[in-house]
Amino acid sequence: MNPIKTLASTALATTLAAGLSTSALAAAGDPVKIGVMLPFSGIYAQLGEAGRDGLRLALKQRVDQLHGAEIEFVELDTEAKPSRAPELASSLLNQHKADFVIGPVHSGVAMGMIKMLRGKDTIMIIPNAGSAAATGPLCSPNVFRTSFSSWQPSYPMGKVALDKGYKKVYAISWNYGMGRESLDAFAESFEAGGGEIVEKVLLPFPSTNFQSHVSDIADEQPDAVFTFFAGGGAIKFAKDYDAMGLRGKIPLLGSGFLTEGTLEAQGPAAEGIMTGLHYAEQLDIPENHEFREAFNTEYGHYPDIYAVQGYDAGQAIADTIDQLEGDISDKQAVISTMEKLTIDSPRGAFTFSRAHNPIQNIYLREVKDGVNVVQTVAAQALEDPARGCKI
Repeated sequence: MNPIKTLASTALATTLAAGLSTSALAAAGDPVKIGVMLPFSGIYAQLGEAGRDGLRLALKQRVDQLHGAEIEFVELDTEAKPSRAPELASSLLNQHKADFVIGPVHSGVAMGMIKMLRGKDTIMIIPNAGSAAATGPLCSPNVFRTSFSSWQPSYPMGKVALDKGYKKVYAISWNYGMGRESLDAFAESFEAGGGEIVEKVLLPFPSTNFQSHVSDIADEQPDAVFTFFAGGGAIKFAKDYDAMGLRGKIPLLGSGFLTEGTLEAQGPAAEGIMTGLHYAEQLDIPENHEFREAFNTEYGHYPDIYAVQGYDAGQAIADTIDQLEGDISDKQAVISTMEKLTIDSPRGAFTFSRAHNPIQNIYLREVKDGVNVVQTVAAQALEDPARGCKI
């Protein structure tokens, strides 16, 4: 029997049976339906594909934990457009009757999905979007996250800055949710320890017109700079910073996405940048080594953080099905089981907070010879404060 087959053309729907016999599938009853709402086209397509591939690998590896259950995937391309989110989430909920919905990458899309899915029987697992609201004011018993909150990577960096003797910091990011929340998280810990934000700059998203601000930094001479940028913005900021001669003179700190997936393009300009994140490719734990080799064997390249987060969403589903012996008909039992899990992740083991956000380590990484090298654990088992969550 072919373990993967196409079931529909409007959405990419496939079934993972992993060689189980027809009789075993029949005994298991209805398939477990997993809706996947990720970007498969546009600027975030690579991130969506990585998350999807990690999800599928986890379920393929754990087929013996599924108690004969057939897994049916329905994949919908969000194109990272928030306007599409309610319609697509509604189709997974009402048309496809999905048991689990995995997504999205973009926080704006997450808000639209949560609007449709919170409080429903379908379990939503967020494999990337960091919006604080998802596990804050909009938290819900059926919404989980296997990635991070925007607060988590940045908050520990305030203490890192203080420990290094930096008292005056220039903060800069884009003026959108992730940017504002990242700078606020850094300031929360930095200012509590006596540090001063001497300048806070929020640029229109996705502007990369950084030169005048880098010139301001050179003139102001702060002890350090803290920033959140990602993707092309992170590449451009690091290069402009280096071109102004600031690298090696004024330390550059950031949320980990400043140097995540960007190092090759940043080249020598990234050397010495210090960031906080819940994962590093060279994290020296057995789960990471095993995952990276298995992913490379399956897909022909090594995984990134987006693949890790998708993989852990798959682990959460498989572990829940296993503990319920294949019967997920009682959705309250599914929620109760999932919120008690310990996920043996490539990032290190984590559990879920009361708001269903990962309680996880944040690592201090420094770029050395083109690699994010883990220096220390910046925060052990860090729990997002989940402000506004009523669970």
